[in-house]
Amino acid sequence: MDEDLQASLRQLPAVERVLQLLGDDPIARGAPRSVVVEAVRACLGEWRQGIRRQSPQGQGEQPGSMDRLLERVRGRIAASMGPNLRPVVNGTGVVVHTNLGRSPLAKDACRHIEQIASGYSNLEFDLAAGKRGSRYNAVEGLLCELTGAESALVVNNNAGAVLLCLSSVAKGKEVVVSRGELVEIGGSFRIPDVMIHSGAILVEVGTTNRTHLKDYETAIGVQTALLLKAHTSNYSIVGFTASVPLEQLVQLAAGRGILVMEDLGSGSLLDLSAFGLAKEPTVPEAVGTGADLVTFSGDKILGGPQAGIIVGKEAAVDRVKRNPIHRALRIDKLTLAALEWTLRLYRDPAAAVATIPTLRMLTARPEEVGRRAAGLARRLLKIGDPRLTVRRERVCSRVGGGALPLHELPSHAVCIGVEGITANGMERLMLGHATPIVGRIEKDAFLLDARTIRDEEFDTIVAAVAAVLAGTP
Repeated sequence: MDEDLQASLRQLPAVERVLQLLGDDPIARGAPRSVVVEAVRACLGEWRQGIRRQSPQGQGEQPGSMDRLLERVRGRIAASMGPNLRPVVNGTGVVVHTNLGRSPLAKDACRHIEQIASGYSNLEFDLAAGKRGSRYNAVEGLLCELTGAESALVVNNNAGAVLLCLSSVAKGKEVVVSRGELVEIGGSFRIPDVMIHSGAILVEVGTTNRTHLKDYETAIGVQTALLLKAHTSNYSIVGFTASVPLEQLVQLAAGRGILVMEDLGSGSLLDLSAFGLAKEPTVPEAVGTGADLVTFSGDKILGGPQAGIIVGKEAAVDRVKRNPIHRALRIDKLTLAALEWTLRLYRDPAAAVATIPTLRMLTARPEEVGRRAAGLARRLLKIGDPRLTVRRERVCSRVGGGALPLHELPSHAVCIGVEGITANGMERLMLGHATPIVGRIEKDAFLLDARTIRDEEFDTIVAAVAAVLAGTP
């Protein structure tokens, strides 16, 4: 280490000196001492590393710039004291965005969560009998009513639902699956891997693109316990293809002592094809075929909280309920509260479409989205800065959440540009706002898709753009 480098490092103040300089700073005073000390040490460490690289941090500042150091410390303290999980504005146009928390809940469901969370509840108490009850009573009747199933159960997510079902009805036995349905979803969740951990034995039939009823019939043996159909909701095989409808598998299994299960993945209680979306099998339709077990997610197209929902015949669901693994996968009272209220909205399909945010965004007509994009553009232009350019563009939104992978939703977006800032730079600056704005880049332009933006978020977007302009020469 040369003498100049040693001298620069010696100029760094001690931790205690920085703490003294902070004094009664309101940001530091509002944080625990441990947080303040850690912030000081971290900022000094960053500065030290910058000196070692012969390039002091902070755009060429000298190590003795105490004001800048204190500013960094304050910023780090504020960041440490703020929540890690924060609300964002979703301007990507992906409705069920996995990285952004998937489906936002209906306002009434949020209010119900607050009521349940802020006090005691009858989570596992039967008020009529005055003794212990089941937590699933809150939703089981609703699920049976809405799907036509004989029985129902809810666990923490759909992957857990599939694992629990396989372990309950096919452990040590064979499960027949089409090769074209051995799906992998986000987080490396693969049907074959789940089979292994459930104790079931995978039997593949057919080919990647074509599987016939005779393939299943040939594969059935004395060890066969289940015929499994996994809906390929997150990808599509087109062209020379063939698959076996669920009702034919039910007919094949009848009288053989074999169960039939379908994993719908992103299952829906309503047929949304009337709103222009591609036709997808609904949960009531799957149950109506006579399948023993049907599993689907609560937080995708359903528009509820993260949950794995199991519906089907009473005998099969009872076997799942008795599995000891069930307790490890059970849902908490807040998920139950959100799911119950979401399901209640489905009793009136029109009300569900109007009040469940996911359904409202999926079914919004392009002209409606266009009017909202125009409203946002007008609000931005009122900033009145000549460096700002705003224009509307026709774009395509996506369903997301592993559902309808080929379906595009005609939409409208607002492209936002600031003189001297690239699209990538604009994206970074918008992400750095107090409430981060998440958009996307198309054709070297930063844009916000109006389909996934709420009217009440316009103020946040305008404030973010104004902040960008205020900090730009």
